[in-house]
Amino acid sequence: MKQGKEVENPESRFFTVLLAAAKLPGVRIHREEYLRSALARHCSEDEIRRAIEETPAAAGITVEVLDKIANDSIRYETAKVSALSAAAGLPGILALPATVPADLAQYVGHMLRIAQKLAYLYSWPDLFDGEGEDVDDATKGVLTLFFGVMFGTQSANAAVGKVAGIMSKQVAKKLPQKALTKGVIYPIVKKSAAYLGVQLTKQSFAKGVSKAIPVVGAVVSGGLTLSTYLPMAKRLKKHLAGLPLADPSHRVTEDGDVVDGEVLEDHETFAPADAELHAPDTTAVRLEEPRP
Repeated sequence: MKQGKEVENPESRFFTVLLAAAKLPGVRIHREEYLRSALARHCSEDEIRRAIEETPAAAGITVEVLDKIANDSIRYETAKVSALSAAAGLPGILALPATVPADLAQYVGHMLRIAQKLAYLYSWPDLFDGEGEDVDDATKGVLTLFFGVMFGTQSANAAVGKVAGIMSKQVAKKLPQKALTKGVIYPIVKKSAAYLGVQLTKQSFAKGVSKAIPVVGAVVSGGLTLSTYLPMAKRLKKHLAGLPLADPSHRVTEDGDVVDGEVLEDHETFAPADAELHAPDTTAVRLEEPRP
């Protein structure tokens, strides 16, 4: 009885799908390989080396250049998710828990792929730096917030900004574990997870992606993808690109913002689905980027 309630809990539902998708082969992006491949046509070898060892911002790579690369990655991932069937999209589908539909997992898997790529371009650290399949709590928290940004939740936007502020101030190469798992940001993680879980329950994520594909193996509609996956990816790109963490000219002062002790706004607001998006070229979708 208790176990049934946990399955029905929106927060637990979201984390179940997130963790299942994160374990699928091909979902996790190797940061060094991706940055080297993505930056090769735009940057010098010295810039690439420093971007990998530190961050693209530390290497002096401008947001304008990163925006071009990000658009290529978004087009590439959008083309993949719109062209591949739910079953064939990612290997390992049959190993999913029975509570996670295959088409839903592959869609979330592609959201995880673009979230990682955008994070690495805009100077976030390696999200999956361990060898095992487990996802640590800090990574689970920041991915939840990234998904919240994709869905237009304002509290997730604020929380991502706070996390970026901590990392920028401390010149951190890892996610701030305490802030994401115990501090004032953690309630926002839980609240975002619950909201996302409700979307899973009501419409099987992203305006009915799962229900729109009644047979496992059916091809995801290109039109449906353009109306869900693409706008969400662009929303995350716009937010990450606008943070000081991504700006090579940004310098943190000694009296910079400190998250500990601050109170995040508890009122949740949501951006409309057709909110103005930052990046151009939302119709032409083509494969341009080699798979890392």
